[in-house]
Amino acid sequence: MKAAVLNAFGDPLAIQTLPDPVLGTGEIIVDVVAAGVAGYTAGVLSGGRNYMLELPIAPGPGGIGRVRARGPDATKLTVGDWVFVDSTIRSRDDAVNPDTILLGWTARSPAALPLHRFYHHGAFAEQVLVPTENVTSIGDIDAAEAGRWTALGRLLVPYGGLLAGDLKAGETLVVSGATGGFGGAGVAVALAMGAGRVVATGRNQATLDDLVLRYGGRVRPAPMTGDAEADRRRIVEAADGPIDMVLDFLPREANAAQVQAALTAVRPGGRVILMGGVRADLALNYNWLMHQNVTLRGQWMYGRDAVPRMVRMVRAGLVDLAGFELSEFALDDANAAVAYAAANAGPRQLTVLRP
Repeated sequence: MKAAVLNAFGDPLAIQTLPDPVLGTGEIIVDVVAAGVAGYTAGVLSGGRNYMLELPIAPGPGGIGRVRARGPDATKLTVGDWVFVDSTIRSRDDAVNPDTILLGWTARSPAALPLHRFYHHGAFAEQVLVPTENVTSIGDIDAAEAGRWTALGRLLVPYGGLLAGDLKAGETLVVSGATGGFGGAGVAVALAMGAGRVVATGRNQATLDDLVLRYGGRVRPAPMTGDAEADRRRIVEAADGPIDMVLDFLPREANAAQVQAALTAVRPGGRVILMGGVRADLALNYNWLMHQNVTLRGQWMYGRDAVPRMVRMVRAGLVDLAGFELSEFALDDANAAVAYAAANAGPRQLTVLRP
């Protein structure tokens, strides 16, 4: 198969021929039709993000394709079915505390390296091998629309956080970092789940205005300044009522004070879900947290059952994939795609490789 391969951190992707995947028991081979290119891909490939990757590797965490071959444990999928390839691969020998990798992207710990070595190459390739449970049927689609369906990978991450926080219809949610890719997707998913109001925070006023224009009056913008107390007041004013939940997608560059601005705005009994990239330590007020009955939870990715549920939301029209702006590149132009994704990393932009 042809693939875009990273041979050394900091090198451009090289278009090479790799051995075709070999099917075993409990696995699926998918012909990759479309693979999303995240805005931070350049940071992964340069080594700047310090992801646990063994090289050489064809990167690419998941995508859209068609079943090429299936193992004997697949009872519903058939060759040719359109599917979503979920990048979150979990070890099968510990249901409570599985080791985890993101396919073609990172191992979460040294204990997960055997998974990373076996399910090694990602979706920047013509074919990909994954566990059976990582393949979900999306129903028939036009091949020309495959790129738009890669948005599932963007939507599922905040969906996992909203499910973890048990967002209920009519509630008020704050999305911290709504001007980024995952944060913007979180606004769309929260509205689809019935949120009564979504306070969208961020520093890019134009992007906040675009979110309001696209989704209407249920979205209230709260531009951030970096002054924690002033930003907290802006969030409270935009909510115009009790804040039930905070979904945090602040980037690595954010500091603890920016997290605190939204966290301390939540009502008594509210929930705070941390899913962003912040690396700073949080100084939590034990007394406040306890007396306010606030639930603070970290959430990484999403559960397996979230994938078919999100597919049904798209099929029902609750989430409109046409709202994403699509830019597609051939596999031979993988490096151009990485550069384009970095320069166009807004909440509605999708950069896609078409192997």
